[in-house]
Amino acid sequence: MDVEPVRRPRDEAETGTGWMDAAMSVSFVVLLVGAMARFLIRHPGAADTPWVVALTSAVALAYVVRPGTDGDGPAGRWTKVWLGCFTCAWVVLVVMAPSFAWSAVPIVYTALRLLSERAALVLIGLLTVIVVAAQVRISGADPLLILGPPAVAGLASAVFLHMQRQSARQRRLIDDLIRTRAGLAASERRAGTLAERERLSMEIHDTLAQGLSSQRMLLQAADRVWDADPDAARRHVGTASGIAERNLAEARRFVHDLAPADLADGGGLPAALQSLADRESANADGLVVRFRTDGRPTPLPAAVEAALLRIAQGAAANIREHARATEATLTLSFLGDEVVLDVADNGRGFTPQARGGTRVGSEAGGPASAAGEDAPRSPGQPRPAGPSDRGHGIPAMQARIRQLGGTLTVESAAGDGTVVSAAVPLPGADTRRPGTG
Repeated sequence: MDVEPVRRPRDEAETGTGWMDAAMSVSFVVLLVGAMARFLIRHPGAADTPWVVALTSAVALAYVVRPGTDGDGPAGRWTKVWLGCFTCAWVVLVVMAPSFAWSAVPIVYTALRLLSERAALVLIGLLTVIVVAAQVRISGADPLLILGPPAVAGLASAVFLHMQRQSARQRRLIDDLIRTRAGLAASERRAGTLAERERLSMEIHDTLAQGLSSQRMLLQAADRVWDADPDAARRHVGTASGIAERNLAEARRFVHDLAPADLADGGGLPAALQSLADRESANADGLVVRFRTDGRPTPLPAAVEAALLRIAQGAAANIREHARATEATLTLSFLGDEVVLDVADNGRGFTPQARGGTRVGSEAGGPASAAGEDAPRSPGQPRPAGPSDRGHGIPAMQARIRQLGGTLTVESAAGDGTVVSAAVPLPGADTRRPGTG
């Protein structure tokens, strides 16, 4: 999985052009002005006074307009050249007037900012030696003046390097967080894409694919009896045309992400299941599908209605195409805390096998009914669309029920038909059974 490169905004703390640089510039200029004033007071009319004033002004200007760096990393080649020339000019100034040694602190900060850690420490050591020599030249061998500058330089360097490392660690942490966030966003997008793909595949299977399968079977049946029984052939073609019309309506609603067409009339799930039963009874030769309800009907969430209707449509298609049943019953039971849809037929049935914790029949072969298995065919009979052609029957039902937190059970026995049962808990209902406390 590809993740976009980290794009972290460059803030003031990251570019090093904030208040710290400004404070150091002001401090350096103040120290230079103080040292120059002391020199002029202590050495009035000295021959090298013009050189001291000119060099002080040049050093002050060079420090204020010094080049920066991109972040806190080591400087480029030209920046290092500038630092070398600037340091040499400052050393000349200290040789001419030792009091300028006090302005070394801002130079220490600049070296730590512009150079690598090792190079900066070497330069700071040289600056410390120069400062100590200048102080000894002014006041003599005073132990405090000899030990003080190294102690101050060491402490300042340690504090700065610690802060620099902490800043680098924080930047790495921020970069990791940004990468993690980008990765999570990419994973969520991919998961959403996969979920939408699964939803689309189930919708296509439960609507267009089943309708096309039914049309194929009807047209094949019409072709077989076209010469012997033209009236029956025309009925098959008319039924196939009606299925095509409903498929077209489903496809249009599917494109616009609307509810199933049978739910669009506003009659709710019971009316949609009754319409499904009537349609299956009219379309399938020798199959009578009945619908009934148990309990007191209550309004159901749109997602629950759509899922149960799709499950009923899938089970009915499997009965029509595979079970060779003569009777089927759709039962919608309202149990207070859940709603249960049972689809039962008196078809061939099959021997159930444990599958993913749900009792379902084998999808690979053997007799079948509502579970969607291939059944033996008579010679010349067209092969109905089986699992190898479809592959979404029971898995699609299970996926729909799982999204709603429900359960799907398929029970069957050879010669005794099949019952597909889908139970969905209702939101906000008390899920405790009587007697469970």
